[in-house]
Amino acid sequence: MKSRRAGLAQFVLVVLLLGAGAVAVAMLDNREPISGAAYVNDGDTITIDRQRIRIVGIDAPELDQPCADARGAQWRCGRSAREHLVDLVADRPISCVSEGRDKYGRILGRCRAGDTDLGADMVEAGLAVSYGDYKVRETLARVNARGIWAGSFEVPQQWRRTRGEDEGTFDLWGWLLALWRS
Repeated sequence: MKSRRAGLAQFVLVVLLLGAGAVAVAMLDNREPISGAAYVNDGDTITIDRQRIRIVGIDAPELDQPCADARGAQWRCGRSAREHLVDLVADRPISCVSEGRDKYGRILGRCRAGDTDLGADMVEAGLAVSYGDYKVRETLARVNARGIWAGSFEVPQQWRRTRGEDEGTFDLWGWLLALWRS
């Protein structure tokens, strides 16, 4: 009798774990658009309704990151990237489709302001580098010497690493909290 109960208890535990796993996967794969007014955190991150969204496929210079123009003069390319994104989203409803979450719990999203793909525009303006998704637009920005391509700069990811600011370590509790909120 005890072995039957133990077997039943194990079966119930496995079913519960599989059910919890299915719910977690469904929450992670939420393709429902997130839309509304956006607050711009920096050149590649926005917040809509307290949900932090990292624009997928791009990496913009960090807020404090400098770049050099064609004559070698320093300019605040990170601030310029943020200001450009602010102009793109100003007084426009933004819609983002989630493509999952990054290891920091942020939503990875493809975002639009009307017909404008925010990631594509940032790369084409020369204010973000492509992570594969917008390589043609990055090439156009390079050829036309737009934004960061007009002079010299350090790739944002490398700039963060050299300053010990590579977005921090994985925060399990932050990730779970972000997952729970969405």
